[in-house]
Parts: sequence; C-alpha cells; structure tokens
Amino acid sequence: MGNHSDTHPYFTQIPDVEIRAQLAAAERSISALTGATTHPLFRFPYGDVSPYDIGVVNRAGYIPIRWTVDTLGWKGTDDGITTDIVRQRILDRLRPGAVVLMHVGAHPEDGSTLDADALPGIIQDLRERGYGFTTVPDLLDDGR
Repeated sequence: MGNHSDTHPYFTQIPDVEIRAQLAAAERSISALTGATTHPLFRFPYGDVSPYDIGVVNRAGYIPIRWTVDTLGWKGTDDGITTDIVRQRILDRLRPGAVVLMHVGAHPEDGSTLDADALPGIIQDLRERGYGFTTVPDLLDDGR
C-alpha cells in the first residue's frame, strides 16, 4: 500500500507546502482506515513528476515508484478500452522487472472495471510465460 496524494493534483503545478499537505492528508486517511502507514511508497498522480518534486517527496520520507506498463484500463469502455486491450498491452510490453499500473476501482462514468476483470487472465498469461509476482516493498528490501 502506498501514498498517491489526497486529491490527485499535478505535482509539478503545486508548491512544496501543498505537496507536503497532499502527502500528509492521504497518509492520515489511509492509516485511519487500515492502521498501516503508506511510507515509504508513493506514486505521482498522472506520472507528473520533476526532479525537484522527487526531492520534496523524498524529504517527506517517500520513495516514488514509476510504472513500466500502463494498461490504460482507467480510460474505461467509453474510450474504447477492453479487457483484451488491457491484457495485450501488458503482454506486448512484458519484460523482467516490469511494474504494471492497474486500477481496481470502477470508472467514474461508465462503471467499468477493466483492469480487475482482466486480472485473472493476465495472471494466467504471465505464469504460462514463466513469470512470477512480487511486491514493491520486496523489490526495495536491501536484505536487512
């Protein structure tokens, strides 16, 4: 579980104080519901990032995580995305160490859940190709 901001702004367009406020508000909300911290994981909304913003986020105790494959399932069926497209986007960009960006919630307009619907087939596809799965914290573990 990681931090993704409170209201999903473009971080390159807000001042440091607002970035820190976004991180703190999301942390409070998530930890109140889960009893767990989001530290140290963070993903920039929209992937909107600059080296300066990375420094602000790092000083707040977070490590930004970037994806290598975006399924585009977040666009929903109104944008012509299907579960087959979601699956194929992953398979076309598959490589060891890939980080796949998926959204499990429903699209706000069309109600689709393309990533969640495609996930069982994706897992099967990847296992058939010899891939396994891990968590980002396990990838970041330095052996301590």
